[in-house]
Amino acid sequence: MYQVDLKKPDGRKLFLYSNRPIPSGIEPTNPEGPGNKAEPHMRWHPLRGEWVTFASHRQGRTFLPPKDYSPLAVTKTKDFPTEMPQGDYEVAVFENLFPSFRLGATSAPELSVPTKPAEATCEVVVFSKDADETLGQLSVERIRLILEVIGQRSKALGEEQKIKYVLPFENRGVEMGVTLHHPHGQIYSYPFVPPVPERMMTEMKKHWDQTGNGLYAQMIEDEIKDGRRLIHREKGAVAFVPPCARYPYETWVSPERPVSYLSDLSLDELDSLARTLKTVILKHDGLWDRPQPYLLVMYQAPYDGEKHPEAHVHFQIYPPYRTKDRLKYLAGTELGAGTYINDSIPEEKAAELRDIVVAPFGLGEN
Repeated sequence: MYQVDLKKPDGRKLFLYSNRPIPSGIEPTNPEGPGNKAEPHMRWHPLRGEWVTFASHRQGRTFLPPKDYSPLAVTKTKDFPTEMPQGDYEVAVFENLFPSFRLGATSAPELSVPTKPAEATCEVVVFSKDADETLGQLSVERIRLILEVIGQRSKALGEEQKIKYVLPFENRGVEMGVTLHHPHGQIYSYPFVPPVPERMMTEMKKHWDQTGNGLYAQMIEDEIKDGRRLIHREKGAVAFVPPCARYPYETWVSPERPVSYLSDLSLDELDSLARTLKTVILKHDGLWDRPQPYLLVMYQAPYDGEKHPEAHVHFQIYPPYRTKDRLKYLAGTELGAGTYINDSIPEEKAAELRDIVVAPFGLGEN
């Protein structure tokens, strides 16, 4: 992996990556926005025991622009600078122009509940210069590069003293709240371990203390042995619909070897993981012969200075559709009680995905 570190005219960081050497002389560009001047803050929710972040400047962020006017398109003229400079590179990462968290934020109001500046980071990961390519349509080689980048950026962010957790994710489709169609993901870091991964880590630690084995590794072993919910398996990587799926087509993808962080995987393991991710996304797209909206989120161990042998890095994919034309809405019991109701059976949905045939592809093929 080749990398070039740059700084945008407004002072935000820009990182360029490629599987081939990146020529020198690339000039960073940026559109106008709050950037390094944003002042997000957090307020404590006393009933839920968790932080809520407030970033009112995000109301003005770019919303579903035409493809030629996307801030994630490559800059064509100096009159319309975008986030993407001209040059020979494959993947770009930069600090969000409208951040929900910002290292260096200094202000928070005095209220009846505890408050503090939202000091962490929000980075954008642009997968491709081509606005029409989805993650599943990219070559295995490009997906592997993206995984390398996510692992490297997660590790770098985790070395910041104030960062305790790093969460990479991709929102795909307007159904999932996408405001820019150009293929991209995001890497959020937090000055605390957020409630969802915190709860998962608690259960993983409990299982580890009781058995000396990883909880997620046990689930993989059980799914391979059972086979009914298995979707795809490569050498070193596996994908399945979990028996506890909260969404009809929810899918988990992971390396088989338990590692705490994505950066712990070898290139061969990243290659297998990239193949599995690509296969799974193409199977989802093949369900109804259209791009499947989803939230794809990656869970890993906290960056708290402790060792976490109980952790097992993995991806969870949440598609919002329960049928071709019906969305799974989060309503009273999900939002009000935190208890999910699944209107389908995981074994049946796994069989549907497993039966989708994906054409063979090589390392550099789309």
